[in-house]
Order: sequence, then C-alpha cells, then structure tokens
Amino acid sequence: MAIGIKALHLSFVPHALAVAGAVMVLVWNIQFRGGLAWESSNKNLIFNIHPVLMLIGFIIIGGQAIMSYKSLPLKKEVKKLVHLVLHAIALILGIIGIYAAFKNHNESSIPNLYSLHSWLGIGVIVLYGIQWIYGFLVFFYPGGSAGLRSESLPWHVLLGLFVYILAVGNASLGFLEKLTFLENSGLDKYGAEAFLVNFTAIVTILYGAFVIFTVFSQAPQEDDYSYSSI
Repeated sequence: MAIGIKALHLSFVPHALAVAGAVMVLVWNIQFRGGLAWESSNKNLIFNIHPVLMLIGFIIIGGQAIMSYKSLPLKKEVKKLVHLVLHAIALILGIIGIYAAFKNHNESSIPNLYSLHSWLGIGVIVLYGIQWIYGFLVFFYPGGSAGLRSESLPWHVLLGLFVYILAVGNASLGFLEKLTFLENSGLDKYGAEAFLVNFTAIVTILYGAFVIFTVFSQAPQEDDYSYSSI
C-alpha cells in the first residue's frame, strides 16, 4: 500500500519539522533552562541533556533512519548501510539521554522509574536495541537466508514502526510531565516557555506522523528501493 506521492518529495516536510524541533528544544534548554552540562552543581543542567538528546538523537535521527530506506534515491546496499548507521546513532544517543536523566536523579536524590514516562522510555529503548541487533544479524551481517529475511521483513517493519510511534508518544508525555513540574513550581502557564514546550511537543508529533506517511508513500523505484528489497 502506498499513498500517491513520492517519498522523496514528501520527506521535505519532516526534514523541515526536524530542523524546527531541534531549534526549539535547544532554545528551551539553553535559553530558558540555563544550558547543558554533564557535571555541574546545578543538577538541572545535567537533566537538560535528556530532552535534547532524546528529541534530536532518538526521535529525529531515528525518523531519518526510517525514511532513508524509502526516500533516498540510492542503491539498496547503500541505503541499508545508511539505515543501519542512523539507527545505531539514534540508539547510542538515546541511551546517553536516558543515562543523563538517571544521573540527574541520582545526584539530586530523586527516585528513578516512578512515572509512566520512565517506564515506557525503558521499554522503548530496550525494544529499539533488540530491533537493531536483529536487523543487523538478519539483514546485514552475517545475514539470514532469503527465506528468513522474507519472513522477518513484515515483522521487522511493523515492530519498528510500533516502537517509533511509541517513542514519539512517550516524548510528548515527557514534555507534558516536565512542563507540569515546572508549572507546579511557579512557571507561568501562559508564558513564553510554556508555549514553547507545548509547540515543541506538537512539532514532535507532526514530525513522527510525517515519518510514517513517508514510509507509506511511493519509493523512487519500487523494485530497487522499497522495504521489500531488504
């Protein structure tokens, strides 16, 4: 099934949304939240690494990895490598982003894993890692048999999209959770920062939606460039 628009053309929309989302999350955490730091007496600066890496590293780069296999007019083997490497970068940055949240909590004497956002986050990163390892072993190296690849492909794509949708939803939940904490601490509910956080969440959701739309759009040449050619 494919919608009647070229994947390469449609991908321009999520690319623009990706730039907007990256700028917005950086402005929020640098201008409004004071900046980023791995070591600081202000533990909030450590936490600020978390939303930046989870959005830019995990959601945006992860989305680019998904779209690359459908939108790039490159040979199958090249796109397979791009797909694999981008997902690896997203996974690594996601792990660092989650570790930053744990580091902030531990150094601030805040309990870990008490919220739905944190539970889903751990589940998403574990499923993402399993998906990447399986994809590497079956579709890249050493590579499964043709029959195994054919049987695995629909499940690989389906699970990948499920995990990505869950990641986007959980990112939105994270924005809501952080904004609620800030508002309970006195942040103006109708101030510039509150609006920025909400609009960043909206851009994140739209980006995720257009990533999915791109998957179901028309590949440059279906026989050479689609997911069915993995």
